[in-house]
Amino acid sequence: MKKTVIYGLFAYTVLIGCKSGDDKTESANIPSVPVATVNPGNAMVYLEYPAKMEGQTDVELRAQVSGILEKIYITEGSYVKKGTPLFQIDHRPFTEDSNFAEGELLVAKADLMTAKLEVDKLTPLVQNKVVSPYQLKTAQASYQASMARLKQAKAKAGNAKITLGFATVKAPVSGFVGRLFKKTGSIISPSDVQPLSYLSDNREIHAYFSISESDFVTFKDGLQGASIAEKIKNAPAVSIILSGGQVYPQAGKLDMVDAVFDKTTGAITLRATFPNEQGLLRSGNSGRIKLGLQQSNVIGIPQSATFEMQDKLFAFVVDRNNKVRQVALTISGTSDTTYYISEGLKAGDQLVLKGMESLKEGIVVKPEKSTEKIAKININ
Repeated sequence: MKKTVIYGLFAYTVLIGCKSGDDKTESANIPSVPVATVNPGNAMVYLEYPAKMEGQTDVELRAQVSGILEKIYITEGSYVKKGTPLFQIDHRPFTEDSNFAEGELLVAKADLMTAKLEVDKLTPLVQNKVVSPYQLKTAQASYQASMARLKQAKAKAGNAKITLGFATVKAPVSGFVGRLFKKTGSIISPSDVQPLSYLSDNREIHAYFSISESDFVTFKDGLQGASIAEKIKNAPAVSIILSGGQVYPQAGKLDMVDAVFDKTTGAITLRATFPNEQGLLRSGNSGRIKLGLQQSNVIGIPQSATFEMQDKLFAFVVDRNNKVRQVALTISGTSDTTYYISEGLKAGDQLVLKGMESLKEGIVVKPEKSTEKIAKININ
């Protein structure tokens, strides 16, 4: 009986010892992770909007008369000044029309002179009652008709001269020549669907982009000024991100807000102007305007506390039971190394800052408040 009790006590002691050892081992295996409490705050949130670029002046070069394209004086991509001859259309038919109109003008001038001589001759004869006043009135009417024909001839001659000038297509503005769509010898017409070329003044580039009504309200409310014009003057500089993610080195300035919202999309168009003296931007370029909006009660987290999976962004949070939970995030904007979250996190969540690669859904962790100072984010 005594041996049985002794054996029982020994077995119980061994079990207690094993369980205590297992608890220590299990506790030692719980990973420690740095966490921070998520809190909303005020921040300058940067949003990106698709933008289309246009030159300071963009014009189509079109023929105003029909004919054979005889000469092309410029090359694609060259810079020309206003008034420079660009294309020469066969001018011979228009030269002959102008000469004919000039001849008619000379005839009209001679007819007017003859009519005036007739009036001058009959005037004293009527005064001396040699001829009847009727003849003088007839001569005066002929003189008035001759004056009218002279005006018509002058107009016709002037119009013919203008048409002759259209045979030489000149640069309406200074700028860069685009592609040449017609070759020498082509028959061209004002009704052609395709222009001869384009001319673009790219010394400044206008970037047009549209934002939603809610974003526009947030944007203008964050600017000083009583009117939209004053608020736009006080707007901060904007940047544009080119294709491939490259940021254009020079900042732009907002200088226009459209008069109305689009009835279909509910958005309004804004314009930012960028200096382009080096010609790095071209009309027709696409990009993304990066616009700062001052927002309140937003949640900002460091980008390093997130990870991507199947083109979606996630983060880990620790619940009340110290278990890790994976949450999907919706990004409303960025600022430097910060993501601003519209969905996925709420105030008070314990966000895991590092070590996400070793975590799995539902595992128990030991959260440790991070002592690392992270600037410009709304977490403690």
